[in-house]
Formats: sequence, C-alpha cells, structure tokens
Amino acid sequence: MVRRNELGEFLRARRSLISPQQAGLPDDEPRRVDGLRREEVAMLAGVSSDYYTRLEQGRERRPSEQVLDALSRALHLDVHASQHLFRLVQPAPESVPAVAPAVAHPGVVAILNDVIAAPAMVLGPALDVLSMNSQARALYSDFACTSNLLEMVFLDEVARYFYVDWETVARDSVRNVRALSMPFHNDPRMLAVVGRLSIESADFALFWAQHDIRPRLGGTKRFRHSVVGEIDLSFEGFSVNEAPGQQLLIYRADPGSASADALALLNTFE
Repeated sequence: MVRRNELGEFLRARRSLISPQQAGLPDDEPRRVDGLRREEVAMLAGVSSDYYTRLEQGRERRPSEQVLDALSRALHLDVHASQHLFRLVQPAPESVPAVAPAVAHPGVVAILNDVIAAPAMVLGPALDVLSMNSQARALYSDFACTSNLLEMVFLDEVARYFYVDWETVARDSVRNVRALSMPFHNDPRMLAVVGRLSIESADFALFWAQHDIRPRLGGTKRFRHSVVGEIDLSFEGFSVNEAPGQQLLIYRADPGSASADALALLNTFE
C-alpha cells in the first residue's frame, strides 16, 4: 500500500526539477512554477493529461510497469530514483520486515571492536549509530551527541564546521536515508527522525521535499576536527545480511598521509 500520497508527492517534486530545455521542450512563455507542467510530463510519457493528473492527486495508484518506465524516462530518473518510483507503487515482499532491528548485530559489533583498526560504526536505516569503535568515537568527538548521524548533520551547530563540504554531506545524507527507508516505510524510528528533522531543520525539510534518492555506498569526506584540523577520508558501506537495514560503515586514510597521522594522533586522546 502506498503510504499517504507519496507517489503524487514524488511526481510533483521530480517534475519541478526538470527544465523545459532538459526535456527538449520550448520555453517561450512565463511559468508560474519551476520545472515541467503536468500536461508536459503527460505528453512526454505518452499518457493523457487527465490520467497523469489523477496519479499526482492520488486518485490513481496502480499505474502499469509500462507507465512507470515512461514516467522514469520523462522525468530523467536515474536507476535509484526509478527503483524508488516502482517501490512506491508495488508493495514490498512479505519476507521484508517492516521494522528494522534497533540493536546492532553482535557478530558485527565484535568485528567492529576487535578486528577493524579504523573508524567504523554500525548504522540503522535512519542513520542511528547503533555501535561505533574507539577510533570512530575519537573522529566524532567534537559532537556532544553521536546517536544519529542525520540529526548531527542538521541539528548540531558543530556540523557546519566539522564537515568541510557541509551542503554536499547534508544532501547526500538525505538521499541516502531516502534509499535506506524504502523497505521500512512504517518503521516508527524512521518516521520519528524524519518528522523531527522536518520540523526543526528548514534545510532538511527542503532537501527531503525534493525526493532525491541515492544510496551512499562509498566515497570520500573531508572533516575539520577541532584538535587535529582537516582530515580527508574515504569510506565504504557494507550491508549486514543478518540484520536487514543495518550497514557497517568503515573509514580509511591513505597510508603515510597527513590524514593518517591525524587519525593516529586523535586515537591517543580516546
């Protein structure tokens, strides 16, 4: 079942991001709203304007796969956004739990603390920090509370200093949570985190309303720690198969680099 009218919200948000020029349409008159009009999306997708309007208004909730494919093309959706569109319409398999485990898998926690000699943590789908090793605690020691990465990014004033590229980190975090939340639409914790941030952070509310979606499985981040200065780290995320929705996140610095020296120095303070 589609929760609320998420399909309509998604379609409205995504058409607002596509300019007429991007869609190959003339833009020779003033527009009252950003992006494409409903009738333009309908034309590009090969459906009637009335049918597309019913989709946005929630009066039609079961478009065919052919229509979804056409809408994906019309809205220039990448593979992640296209999968998200399909999942909004097609119910999740019954084998997928509706609520993510709230406690880190013990086997992963053991690896986290006894094997991995780098900053690492176990995250839930709402970016709750379920467990972190001593190196990760040292890395994030500028924050008073490290229970949820998303709340740290948007609600802690330290974040805009700590993350050198704050806006990139913020947008990527929202995109990532969108992707991670798909199997857990009715998870109370997911709803609580998104609800709180939507009220308390205008930036989060803006980014969330754009319905952008992209899992963040790896990349680089630049940190600015109050003790050791800037640290450049790469990271990788690994799904925990025994705990659906959980992810093991591991950071690393290039051996012999200034960032590796900074991490080593930080660990002496933990």
